[in-house]
Amino acid sequence: MNAIRNRVQLIGRLGQEPEIFSFEDGNKLAKFSMATDDSYKDKEGNKVERTQWHNVVVRGGLTKIVENYVTKGQEIAVEGKLTNRSYQDNDGIKRFITEVQCSELLLLGK
Repeated sequence: MNAIRNRVQLIGRLGQEPEIFSFEDGNKLAKFSMATDDSYKDKEGNKVERTQWHNVVVRGGLTKIVENYVTKGQEIAVEGKLTNRSYQDNDGIKRFITEVQCSELLLLGK
């Protein structure tokens, strides 16, 4: 059962160009948001479509793939785990964010 603990799989499209951060030790980190779509029928039988946005963080060797091949609007599949963190914004307000720490990435489409 441990194999499926805190495991997330998403297929969606990038909402922006990935941001690449380089560190002094030579490591890189990539961040981007991706949208997943969902639909259902309401009580009247009308189709309702929803879009959910997810923050994705990529570290290690996959960062090079994101940097060279992933662009805004592209459909991708990611697998990873959910993490939560907090930070203080410029106004001193504590903010909370949930991110997908990507461990696998698959390029889809053309």
